Amino acid sequence: MRAYLVSSIAVTCAAALALPLSLATPAASHQPAALAARPDAEVAGSTQSLPLQPLEDGRRAIRAPGATGAVQGLTRRDVRPFSLLGVVWDDARAHLHGTVQVRTRATGTGGWSAWQELEVHNDEHGADPGTAEAVSGAVRGSTAPLWVGDSDGVEIRVLPEGGSGTGRGLIPSGLRLELVDPGQEQDPAQQQEQGRDRFDALDGKAPAAYGGTVSHGSQGVRAAQRGPSVEEAAAFSVNAQLAPVGTAVIPAAAAAKPYIGPRPKIITRKGWGANEKLREKGFVYTKSVKTAFVHHSATGNNYTCKQAPSVLRSIYRYHTQSSGWRDFGYNFAVDKCGNIYEGRAGGVSKPVLGAHTLGFNTNSMGIAVLGTYSSTNPPAAVTTAIARLTAWKLGLHGGNPKGKATLTSGGGNRYKKGTKVKFNTIAGHRDGYATACPGARLYGKLGTTRTASAKYQGRP
Repeated sequence: MRAYLVSSIAVTCAAALALPLSLATPAASHQPAALAARPDAEVAGSTQSLPLQPLEDGRRAIRAPGATGAVQGLTRRDVRPFSLLGVVWDDARAHLHGTVQVRTRATGTGGWSAWQELEVHNDEHGADPGTAEAVSGAVRGSTAPLWVGDSDGVEIRVLPEGGSGTGRGLIPSGLRLELVDPGQEQDPAQQQEQGRDRFDALDGKAPAAYGGTVSHGSQGVRAAQRGPSVEEAAAFSVNAQLAPVGTAVIPAAAAAKPYIGPRPKIITRKGWGANEKLREKGFVYTKSVKTAFVHHSATGNNYTCKQAPSVLRSIYRYHTQSSGWRDFGYNFAVDKCGNIYEGRAGGVSKPVLGAHTLGFNTNSMGIAVLGTYSSTNPPAAVTTAIARLTAWKLGLHGGNPKGKATLTSGGGNRYKKGTKVKFNTIAGHRDGYATACPGARLYGKLGTTRTASAKYQGRP
């Protein structure tokens, strides 16, 4: 299943490299893509995987200004329909030192988009070093995926960085363009029924807490299950009702200890159409949820909220079938209308080990806001949804949204393995890794989100 798997979401954009006009529009080729495709006949959706190659002007390889490496890519061509794309390469530890630019043709119109850049530094997402997921041998390097909508044509170029310095001009081997078709939308009535909010999408029980010993190493992090505490069971029944997402009213039911906010409506994996055959079997848990890391998916903002399930299915397929992850990387996702979605499988009330914040996946959860918020302000519905979700989920584990929590680094580019780091209980991805995620505009809203989350818990 995991022979070809892919990743998601990253942050730091490489600066665009100017090319002469003659290089910006290589000769068009409208031959059908007969390269390796991975349609799943028994399930909805598919992935086309196209190897990139050096681009030539005549018989000479094209080179970016100031760079020693050749420009790689594909000339303009017809492909089977897709809606999301990304680039992967063989070695997950290798960095792509360059710029990836793509343009696509909208299905049925014949019109080509302007050049768009992909986020290339995506290694800050993924499983912690040494875990079973990280050492599986299936994980590949990848850019962040980009949502482009219904398309049937593509052109791509990968421009090596110019200048001197470590890694300059180096392009990893095995570059492939992944074109993801999310499959057909479900009937709205069926989707609503399948996505009905339940108190545990996995087993229908009240929120369960986890305790016992945890094991680290090649088998990942797992914990033994126990039943819900008296306080948790009480909070489950008291907090069964909740005003719709986007409402400014703080529910009175949350105004008493143990400070567990009302559970918000969560659209289940079944509700957004997750194909459970794509992920690995079984679930991996940590001991608690001390910190919630907020991300943006960096997939762009050109989607409607009706399309959000398709975006999720595309990212899920890209994470598992292209990047080699065991499942969707984030524990939850939020669209720009404030809808909350179940992410990685294992039970929404449980401390599921994700692959969202490299080095700090243990005892944390990842929330990905669908979109790119480097220069675009997130809608108020987004921060409201994050506040509601964290008030409930952190509350199950005794977390104060305005407080601090200490996590131990599993290794990364900002903190060495074993380093104990104190985070805000609602933190941004950039707090744990040197990255721009979750975008400056979303990161700037986290202070007010913490305050709102604490109010939903009924804290003074």
